[in-house]
Amino acid sequence: MSIDHSVSPAASAPARDDPPALDVRGLTYRFGAKTAVDSLDLTLAPGEIVGLLGPNGAGKTTAIRVIVTLLRPAAGSAAVFGVDAARQPIRARRLIGYVPQMLSADSGLTGRENVALFAGLFDVPRRHRRARVDQALAAMGLTDVADRLARTYSGGMVRRLELAQALVNAPRLLILDEPTVGLDPIARDSVWEHVLRLREEYGMAVLLTTHYMEEADVLCDRVALMHAGRVRATGVPGELKAALGPRASLEDVFRHHTGGALAGNGNGNEAGDFRGVQHTRRAASRVG
Repeated sequence: MSIDHSVSPAASAPARDDPPALDVRGLTYRFGAKTAVDSLDLTLAPGEIVGLLGPNGAGKTTAIRVIVTLLRPAAGSAAVFGVDAARQPIRARRLIGYVPQMLSADSGLTGRENVALFAGLFDVPRRHRRARVDQALAAMGLTDVADRLARTYSGGMVRRLELAQALVNAPRLLILDEPTVGLDPIARDSVWEHVLRLREEYGMAVLLTTHYMEEADVLCDRVALMHAGRVRATGVPGELKAALGPRASLEDVFRHHTGGALAGNGNGNEAGDFRGVQHTRRAASRVG
């Protein structure tokens, strides 16, 4: 991965009275008798990038769906900048931008129409929608192709379109669930360069899941290793690696704390266009 982490300095310390960007306490979710998320604790500071890592089936996507108010927890809480996601879901959603595993762009709409649709879903005031849509498309470098159908986009362009959709409501917390699965290295770098620039310019906090350990190592201020519904270790990547030994990699840390095999590290060529992205996202959702 070729991204230079120096372009995205760690966010400045928040004021003492600022609430955390995300404060998850004892979060639990069950599918029948199966506990998918088990007493999860996780915090993000404003402007911080945190990677939620773990093998397939660890509970990462379920935890995210609870945080973004798509699922209601059996116990515990998740607060976004002090807003309880379960008790005040509408207020919480206005603070969140979300890129899910499953493809969220409509191939039969243009890029501009896709982002405008999300502006309506996020209840962006009508008088501001056109400007917000234009700003989101410009931020992702999609202005020149905004009036093309999304089905004509490359894999990297689809990801940037989904980011534009997530940004149209000017979120303070951006949540990315496997956003670069199936992309080639150049497209992955392009997506992350945009995310890092947005964090630097707007101070957004970012929670991401990825199976690419080099991404997490370079991008994240901290990582949380999740296995069987629980967070097993949390810390700065460099410190977690040093705790295992001078030559340890983040993949070694992953295996040490989860006992799991990495997944999703294919060559990326299967997501070269809209149809490829759709296929790869569906496969990821089945195993993740």
